Amino acid sequence: MRDATEALIVIDIQNDFCPGGALAVAEGDAIVPGVNALMEEFGALVLTQDWHPAGHSSFASSHAGKEPFGMVEMPYGPQVLWPDHCVQGSHGAAFHAGLNTDPADLVIRKGFRPQIDSYSAFFENDRSTPTGLEGYLHTRGVTRLTMVGLATDFCVAYSATDGARLGFDVTVRADLCRAIDLDGSLGIALEQMAAAGVTIT
Repeated sequence: MRDATEALIVIDIQNDFCPGGALAVAEGDAIVPGVNALMEEFGALVLTQDWHPAGHSSFASSHAGKEPFGMVEMPYGPQVLWPDHCVQGSHGAAFHAGLNTDPADLVIRKGFRPQIDSYSAFFENDRSTPTGLEGYLHTRGVTRLTMVGLATDFCVAYSATDGARLGFDVTVRADLCRAIDLDGSLGIALEQMAAAGVTIT
């Protein structure tokens, strides 16, 4: 019997984050079979999808003279500049072909506002503009979250810490995540998740 209070949150398993993609995470596709196998254990299943308009402000190509993985200051704080990725309607934005999307109860698209990036499944990068996921989970009676996906040190970590901050019991399955590890970002993310009360297994 699936526990209706438990949800699996599958984060950004999209072509651009998998090998061959515009912002590929090493072995990003290797987690797909394990994630699929986990789906049947949960009462609720949510997929998140990075969904940027062309010319998004987080793209290095939108800033003259800037290179990918550099930093700029945005009104909401420091922002990593990324290669163009997960552009709405593109092959790169599509879910990995091997991912079983049929059981999903909800797909949360994020990063669609041109002037603000969105790593977390719960909030834009200003940490206050909501995606609507919190309200959805509460109305479903969900109290416990397990998170898997890409990338551990950005979208997974932001989602996990926000989930814990909102009062959910959050577990991250590290074996079903993969990291970018940009200048030590993985170690920092793991520390921040642990400090927020996230269980990492």
